[in-house]
Amino acid sequence: MKKTLIASSVLLAASVLYGPLASADISGKSGAGVRFHGGDEIILQGFHWNVVRTAENNWYNILKDNAQMIASDGFTSIWMPPPWRDQSSWNASSSTQFGGEGYFWTDFNKNSRYGSDWQLKQAASTLKSKGVKVIYDMVPNHHNRGHQGDAMDFANGQGKYRTDCGSCDDGDPFMSGDSDFNTANPDIYNLFKNEMSNLKNNYSAGGFRFDFVRGYDPARINAWMNDTHNSGYCVGELWKGPSEYPSWDWRHTASWQDITKDFSDQSNCSVFDFALKERMQNSSVRSWQYGLNGNPSVQWREVAVTFVDNHDTGYSPGPLGGQHHWPLDDSKRKKAYAYILMSPGTPTVYWPHMYDWGLRNYIKNLITIRKQADIRAWSGVSFKNNFSGLTGVTSGVSKKVVFAIDSNLSNPNQVTSGSFSLVVNEGGVRVWKQN
Repeated sequence: MKKTLIASSVLLAASVLYGPLASADISGKSGAGVRFHGGDEIILQGFHWNVVRTAENNWYNILKDNAQMIASDGFTSIWMPPPWRDQSSWNASSSTQFGGEGYFWTDFNKNSRYGSDWQLKQAASTLKSKGVKVIYDMVPNHHNRGHQGDAMDFANGQGKYRTDCGSCDDGDPFMSGDSDFNTANPDIYNLFKNEMSNLKNNYSAGGFRFDFVRGYDPARINAWMNDTHNSGYCVGELWKGPSEYPSWDWRHTASWQDITKDFSDQSNCSVFDFALKERMQNSSVRSWQYGLNGNPSVQWREVAVTFVDNHDTGYSPGPLGGQHHWPLDDSKRKKAYAYILMSPGTPTVYWPHMYDWGLRNYIKNLITIRKQADIRAWSGVSFKNNFSGLTGVTSGVSKKVVFAIDSNLSNPNQVTSGSFSLVVNEGGVRVWKQN
């Protein structure tokens, strides 16, 4: 990673520059029944892969102390890490130990390496009081089965694990699958149902992000939401390309858009826009229009949760730069944020990009423009392919914006009518906002 890694705790101790407050929450579902809270969410991913090492046992305190800043920077919601203790440990190299990130958790005990149970309650309550919706990362597919002496260490033969019952599991295995829950088992289903209710009632949960949804039936997510937080927000992580499906499955020759939309249709949750991520990684800026968020159908745009990178795909401050399984090239980062914040879908901003690596003012300005135009997940967008690069017009509830990325567009009136002001002009990105 070419960037200088600045410790989050040091940066966040600096003086706060206040911007637009988070808007009032809009509850409810889309016209198609998707739990998307009006489509006005702007999500901050409130952690990175190495937080349990760079701010061990103190991350919840950092979030609490900076709740006002997060709200003032324009975020309406925050994606929290998995709240359960993770006592796993594994070698990522000969000299570095990893584990504790929450994705190979032990049980529902919330004294984790992010902080204590009490610190979590305080952070979540404070964020909620500032108008920032708390979205917890749920990991229902798998856990650290090998850990001894905890309440989740079920015996073999009970039908509670994938390996107990052959074909009973209704999704892909996580790695070997030895630690995968059979979420269709009534006891396992109820464990997660009760825990989701607990997070809602006692830990300020306004919604959930579902991890590794390729591992279980998406209809189960809909059932959990119906049973626990039907009016809450939800989003699923379906990171699985067409070629990964078997040849007899219709999805084997489908598009990334089709696959992600299919998940949303079954879960009634929004979905991370891996169709857009794939275009960002593998093709030209012009092709970014073919993400789920750019689909001509409003029922597709409204479910798309756009992102540039996250704790899995991108770099993180700290040891080995985190995971970085599918990182976007540095040269495209500002362009990518300009696009996701000036176009439909629900944008997600990665913590290190915002608060560690110097993009705060740039992203904050884009958020302000998005809010002033009142761009929603379902807003209309028109791409102008008679110009170079990625050129388009997004129609917010209040105003239109024109974006030109690596484009030869010289005047917004070449693509739409009205009076406009140039509000972003740097690094191959120009944005005009309607006056």
